[in-house]
Amino acid sequence: MTERPPQRTPNRQLAALIAEAGFSNAGLARRVDQLGLEHGLDLRYDKTSVTRWLRGQQPRGTTPALIAEVFTRRLGRRLSAQDLGLDACAPVYAGLEFAATPEEAIDIVSGLWRKDSGSHAELRKIAFTPAGLVVPSRDWLIGRADDRVGRGDPGAGRIPAQGRPAPKLPALPEQGGLPSRQRSQTERGPGQRVTAGDIAALRSVGELFRALDHAYGGGHARQALVRYLEHEAEPMLRGAYGEQTGRRLFAAAADLTRLAGWTSYDIAAHGLAQRYFVQALRLAQAAGDRMYGSYVLVTMSRQAIYLGHGREAVQLARVAQQGVGSSAPPVVQALLHSVEARGHGVLGEVRACTAALVRAERALEAAQPGDEVPYWARFFDQAQLADDFGHCHRDLQQYRAAAQHAERSLQLRAPGYARSRLFCRVVLASARLGLGELDQACQLGAEAAGQAAEMRSVRAVEYVRDFERRLEPYRDAAPVRGYRDRVAALG
Repeated sequence: MTERPPQRTPNRQLAALIAEAGFSNAGLARRVDQLGLEHGLDLRYDKTSVTRWLRGQQPRGTTPALIAEVFTRRLGRRLSAQDLGLDACAPVYAGLEFAATPEEAIDIVSGLWRKDSGSHAELRKIAFTPAGLVVPSRDWLIGRADDRVGRGDPGAGRIPAQGRPAPKLPALPEQGGLPSRQRSQTERGPGQRVTAGDIAALRSVGELFRALDHAYGGGHARQALVRYLEHEAEPMLRGAYGEQTGRRLFAAAADLTRLAGWTSYDIAAHGLAQRYFVQALRLAQAAGDRMYGSYVLVTMSRQAIYLGHGREAVQLARVAQQGVGSSAPPVVQALLHSVEARGHGVLGEVRACTAALVRAERALEAAQPGDEVPYWARFFDQAQLADDFGHCHRDLQQYRAAAQHAERSLQLRAPGYARSRLFCRVVLASARLGLGELDQACQLGAEAAGQAAEMRSVRAVEYVRDFERRLEPYRDAAPVRGYRDRVAALG
């Protein structure tokens, strides 16, 4: 005798929320599909799908989290899959939300850190979605610093961690690091008082990982950075601190989160990088650091440029400019205008690109030696401006100007910026190719390929591949055959 399938229980929680939201079954299905598209998911639900959910069928994958987000947006309060009577899932789509409160921001970003530091490979496969840029940039632009970010009694030793246990640290091998019985006395737990030394440590770690990224590529130490965020930064954010310390803590966490996004972007984990950037933007708002928020936006703009989304790149750069107005130092103004120019270059908009480059050049010329420049903007100098000029002229097929600016950037750029120098060398190679100087182009391209082989950077490899695609019309020429032989010898 065959067993009958288990009886499903009607989902009364979901039915009540559908009624409260005023959705029809077809309307809910349509909104879930639309939200899925925002996150790079091709879903095809209909009213029959919703009827099944109401009868007790559990949707699979990321759908429960998507349904919860649809109701959150409609009803204006945060709802989880469990609130809808649905099984919880790993919300790999999540992270594009611009949190309503600092507490929610901590929950979202720490969830990303924990999943990324584990074995959730699907997190690094999430697609980049241009539509996911609109809401966070808008909310940042019209938002303001949170009224209060302090937590607990700064003099107290411990406070509850919002009902959530401290994250469990993975076991470490005996060699390297402290044995586990010693570590237990030194590990930070949620609720401990955050000190100025803690924040200084976060800043120092940021400088270390930034230098590694510049020299060796984002893949070199990205995972170590994410684990540091999980095991050190999250307990601090859930610790005890006053308002001033809290602002500085959120600022340091924003910087490290942006760097986690930058290194993810460098290894082509573009959807994950996008989510880190959104969360860094929200943490910067909690810090009350408007200028750093503009830097996160131009970082997002650079990713959009790399992926060919010129229109979105321009919009992000302009939102950044509007957000800080004329109060930013000239170096920051130059940075914002140069990134806008890069977006126009991708779009082939010669006049707009040229105008933005002129604004960037004038702003940098207005900078004085005694100006107070944020630490994160100090990289933007004449070498970086020449680099952006070179990229723009290459994209506009103005190869002589591209070559001139790329050569100048290489002359000025410090050796520690190895990856940036590689990119600029490829721009110069492409410009030489555009000018018909095949021997020089192949020589420069081979040098860049050799450097890319020493890095853990997908972007470096893709720059070289782009140059190789440009070589295709000349594939039978002797210099190109020589180039291929040199690259093959790299293995």
